[in-house]
Amino acid sequence: MEIAVECQKRAEGSKPNALRRSGLIPAVLYGHQGSESLALTIPAKAVETLLKQRVVNNVLIDLNIPEISWKGKTLLREVQRHPWKGFPYHLSFFAVGSQDSLEVELSLHFVGESVGVKLGGGILDTVMTQLAVKCKPDSIPDAIEVDISNLNVGDALHIHELVLPAGVVAIGEPNQVVVSVLGTQAGSEDDSEAAATPAA
Repeated sequence: MEIAVECQKRAEGSKPNALRRSGLIPAVLYGHQGSESLALTIPAKAVETLLKQRVVNNVLIDLNIPEISWKGKTLLREVQRHPWKGFPYHLSFFAVGSQDSLEVELSLHFVGESVGVKLGGGILDTVMTQLAVKCKPDSIPDAIEVDISNLNVGDALHIHELVLPAGVVAIGEPNQVVVSVLGTQAGSEDDSEAAATPAA
């Protein structure tokens, strides 16, 4: 997925609320020149289009700032939203051109049908829906596919058991459960027995 966004350098002394009223969203770019940051603005309509594509922390964005003749690949690291209205009011970008590897969060796509659910009456329990990984800036997968076909009742898949694309390394506790198949019959039988047993 290739996404391009054009920003403008934010004028010194400009007020964030005034910018928002005029249809511009304040933003900041980090990492383009060492530890320096650059204050920017982005048209609100462009921000709305950008966020519809679910790009936070996992998609490279070609950021173009014509005023300073800067163009480079970035990650959208943070979107701050209004506390109760919910609309975005500040974005933080991070330049990745000089980075050998990045830490990003990828969605987990569960594929196949668990044999434990299909034949054993189990319930699929998706403990994780995203996975933090480390990879090269030009090799960020769209998502991680997790095949659940062989999971039976009582089985679980852990982070260390996931099949990841070449060059992608999972971050986090290797024994963390990603998805499991829970049994229902045993639980219902235990409940019925408990209900039938008179209180002491």
